[in-house]
Amino acid sequence: MSLNENLQIAKRKKNDEFYTQLADIEKELRHYHRHFRGKVVYCNCDDPSVSNFFHYFSYNFERLGLKKLVTACYRNRERDLFSRHDSERAIWLDYNGSATGGRVPDVGDIGIREFEGDGDFRSTECIELLMRTDIVVTNPPFSLFREYVAQLVQYGKKFLIVGSQNAVTYKEIFPLIKDSRMWLGVTPKGQDMLFDVPEGYARELVATAREGSAYRVVDGIVKGRLGNAAWFTNLDHKKRHEELILYSRYSPEKYPAYDNYDAINVDRVAEIPMDWDGAMGVPVTFLDKHNPEQFEVLGITDRDDRYSLKTRKYTLADAPNYNDLNGEGGVINVGGKYKRTYRRLLIRKIPSQ
Repeated sequence: MSLNENLQIAKRKKNDEFYTQLADIEKELRHYHRHFRGKVVYCNCDDPSVSNFFHYFSYNFERLGLKKLVTACYRNRERDLFSRHDSERAIWLDYNGSATGGRVPDVGDIGIREFEGDGDFRSTECIELLMRTDIVVTNPPFSLFREYVAQLVQYGKKFLIVGSQNAVTYKEIFPLIKDSRMWLGVTPKGQDMLFDVPEGYARELVATAREGSAYRVVDGIVKGRLGNAAWFTNLDHKKRHEELILYSRYSPEKYPAYDNYDAINVDRVAEIPMDWDGAMGVPVTFLDKHNPEQFEVLGITDRDDRYSLKTRKYTLADAPNYNDLNGEGGVINVGGKYKRTYRRLLIRKIPSQ
């Protein structure tokens, strides 16, 4: 099973509540402390009994200077799916800090509420909670990522969430990235992440998948593995403003021009030429290094040409292998033969002031 197949299985079967590890949460959130002071944080896809997001924010409530922590969980009717709490009703918690000033939350300080419905983030009850909070931090269901982000944007919320790195190319997500309304977090995109998974899905992984690829066993516990996980946010962080140091120099041999875009092809982010001011097509992994003060994102290569960037439409007379070229990448001429690259971001350097 490939790195992404276990995620696709999760999507198809709706086993897409992967519980994020505390170590991964701590590693990413340490870069955002200044954003949380005086804020109400909402974790709206988290079973409080097992959520490491709830653990992190409740144990660091005073240190972060939070105003309130609200945690809600979807209650699915199928056993062992999405939720592990024992309540017959979906619940949500609010926490205003320890009454005694202690760092460890006391049960008596946590307000436990029941939803009338199932706690779906799209429900009226959950939207009312969303409107009363400032920052959303969670790992939303993979299969509903587009819809989840659309809701956050609709209500103007700040957020820090986990998703698949493939989401950067979604037609609903990429425009937000292009317009600097959403960007990647600090943890490098595609870094291997492990997740707690429901018991039934863990058994299925062991029975059908290869250990080390789709899952790992840590201290006797099966952890789901995703090699394509990424953090998405609209909270600013220092890495986003680090200048990418350029070393290479342009030559037409090393950087062939596309035949279907007015841009040159750059195979590796590290090879972006320092002396080229025009448009260039770079791998999607560039977004890990994107500094909006250094580069402008023009669009992305795709079949539909969503950003009207193509300069030429191929005909069968132009290229005998037309069907192989009519895809999502740029087309370059290599030794007299047309060749399609992988999907590319089209970017341009911003002139120095």
